[in-house]
Amino acid sequence: MRLIAELVHPALTTREGRVLRRHAARGIVQREGAILLLYTERYDDFSFPGGGVAEGEAPVAALHRELAEETGATRIRVLDAYGIVEEYRPDRSPDHDLMHMTSHFYVCAIDATLGDARMESYEQANGMRPVWVDLQAAIAHNRAVLQRADLRMGLSIHRETFMLEHVAADAGSTVLQDAAGA
Repeated sequence: MRLIAELVHPALTTREGRVLRRHAARGIVQREGAILLLYTERYDDFSFPGGGVAEGEAPVAALHRELAEETGATRIRVLDAYGIVEEYRPDRSPDHDLMHMTSHFYVCAIDATLGDARMESYEQANGMRPVWVDLQAAIAHNRAVLQRADLRMGLSIHRETFMLEHVAADAGSTVLQDAAGA
């Protein structure tokens, strides 16, 4: 899978120290001019559906599980591997100084109707919900959140906004056009 970017969070001053290593799988799902994202009320931002890859789990298997849980998606089809983002950011736990996250992005198609999402308790507490939204509107919204830089802003918004912009710039690609019509 191609490397799209290596992102270093602006608050991170070094990559030295105790590193928490994580892998995640995230879905790019588009249909009729809209993209399926997660809106999180606590952070007031949009993010791609997906999440952590468990020990011994393949990224595509994690993606299927996460899309179904977070969005209620059914008949999930992975159409293509889109790329990887390597991310370094501060870690808020007392056991680590920073997190090194590798996010595997996949272009997916799903059935038109979403079922019931099965959010984890922390996702429910954060007010996370799946939404179909215009891609440019999601980018503008996240940029405004970044501009305000209020205290509730999450750390992942930098990665999510970068990838939303990347997908928008790549909108003419065959893979993304095929996915939008699937």
